[in-house]
Amino acid sequence: MEKKPHFVRREFLPREVSSISLALLLVAVLLLNVLLYLYLNKFYSSLGHTETDPSLCPFGHFKLGSVKNCSPWLSCEAINREVRKLKCVGEGAVKKVFLSEWKENKVVLSQLTNSELKEDFLHGLKMLKALQSKHVVRLLGYCEQQFTILTEYHPLGSLRGLNETLHIPKYKSMNTWHHRLMLAIDYVSVIHYLHSSPLGTLVMCDSNDLDKVLSQYLLTSDFHILVNDLDALPLVNRSAGRLVKCGHRELQGEFVAPEQRWPYGQDVPFEDDLMPPYDEKTDIWKIPDVSNFLLGHVEGSDIVRLHLFDVHAACKKKDPAERPSAREVLDTYRKVLTLLIREAAMPGTREML
Repeated sequence: MEKKPHFVRREFLPREVSSISLALLLVAVLLLNVLLYLYLNKFYSSLGHTETDPSLCPFGHFKLGSVKNCSPWLSCEAINREVRKLKCVGEGAVKKVFLSEWKENKVVLSQLTNSELKEDFLHGLKMLKALQSKHVVRLLGYCEQQFTILTEYHPLGSLRGLNETLHIPKYKSMNTWHHRLMLAIDYVSVIHYLHSSPLGTLVMCDSNDLDKVLSQYLLTSDFHILVNDLDALPLVNRSAGRLVKCGHRELQGEFVAPEQRWPYGQDVPFEDDLMPPYDEKTDIWKIPDVSNFLLGHVEGSDIVRLHLFDVHAACKKKDPAERPSAREVLDTYRKVLTLLIREAAMPGTREML
């Protein structure tokens, strides 16, 4: 009697199931990396990953608002005829600042208030003209004879008001570790730009305490950072043996770098002529303090700080030569952002693999 063939029902083995799951997971990770690359590429472009802004006009020109064509910087005559002051919105040691109007656009008019500081004012204007880029507030015109500068208006004001701005209902969605880290990257991008500027290595001298630093930067409506005040921006030229000193008075406190403090002790009275000069690494010392403010205290910010711990410790090295460059700090910040976005997008991926 012939035996009937037995049809064996084949079942997937656990190993086969595991292989299929792993393959699907790897495909998902690959797709995630592609999307992440496209997102970060767009993000870095918006930060000024390239130092020149393709939307900027040729030197000596600007465009404002929805206007497509570039206009030449406004002259003394044009400023006097076309710009109308609305109200005073600030006053510092060097200049008074007025919210103004030009052709139905809000603009900012800055005027010298202390004639003894006209050299500082003109130096700031020189820097503003030479450094126009994504990192610097837009210059609209100036009048050297009347010591007047006209710049773009940013309604959110300086970085000092960041936390207050983020409590406004309109901007509460921006109060996340992600957007705050992007602001920190913006800040370090400005420092890197100044240290590698077309004019050479420039030091941000008007930065003796956190509040003063924050007042030098503007927060734009699309949440980017621009440097606004360039009155105290001396040049370092190592090849020529040229270092800098930020002012002629004694600097104190933990915020300023060790090399900016009087090195001869309390028993020796401060003398500017005896104070040793220094270089741009003073800006690096201050990065962790500024970033700590920008990161704030939101969910996830402590994780960001943990990832930045090593680079911030390096920034605080007593010997300036041992501190990283702004470029190295910026690269680390961007790597941390990439890592944290990837982990947020696919939590537990590493364990699954």
